[in-house]
Amino acid sequence: MANNSPIGLFDSGVGGISIYNEIKKTLPNESAIYLADNLNAPYGKKTKEEIINLSLKNTQKLIDLNCKLIVVACNTATTNAITILREKFDTPIIGIEPSIKPAILNTKTKNIGILATEKTLSSNLFQQTSNKFSDGIYIHEQIGYDLVSIIEKSGINQELLKNKLISYVQPMLEKNIDNLVLGCTHYYYLIDILKKILPSSVRVLDSSSAVSKRVKQVLEVNNIMSRTKDCKNEFYCNGNESVIKKFLGEGEKINKMIF
Repeated sequence: MANNSPIGLFDSGVGGISIYNEIKKTLPNESAIYLADNLNAPYGKKTKEEIINLSLKNTQKLIDLNCKLIVVACNTATTNAITILREKFDTPIIGIEPSIKPAILNTKTKNIGILATEKTLSSNLFQQTSNKFSDGIYIHEQIGYDLVSIIEKSGINQELLKNKLISYVQPMLEKNIDNLVLGCTHYYYLIDILKKILPSSVRVLDSSSAVSKRVKQVLEVNNIMSRTKDCKNEFYCNGNESVIKKFLGEGEKINKMIF
């Protein structure tokens, strides 16, 4: 694999752009290709078999585009499909897991909350991670019904999202949580709203920084770091591109592609 080949990322829509942005901050000389499978969003309401098949399709497309490393920039796809992806493909694959461990290590109240999609919370990988670290800690789970759909259709609709988030976090606050884990890359865009409705004693955690550090580590271990500063970033979607444009940096262009 050529060192100057791109890093590939996929998500069901705009959520993984938060991961892309963090990777570009950490590794500005790396080229990247981002696939937004928004024709099939949201993944959280699909069956496990559907999630696996979509993840296989997206990963194969990124490999066909000569990507040297794949980031599954979607919690639902990671928790349901990453084991199968790693069995099928030789390319290094990095997934996104909720930041449960740091939340558990830092809680003072021994109560943490997690906001995630239904399919992430019900996955074997999530349950294994929770059980591994949660001895003596209470984990209060909440499905973020409709949050991904709203973001994919309307972007950050403050009023609509705020009302839903209040209804989701209030029961967890009543359980005395002091850490709230965001278990979906789309939820990164809700942090500012959450900070307005949560007490200052509650810390909000997402995975973007940890993932970018892991990408750097894997590139170094495999000796496939970019050797040029002449990087190129490409963005593709197979559905409506209008909302995605709102989340891209100035000057970036989203391309329509069938995949």
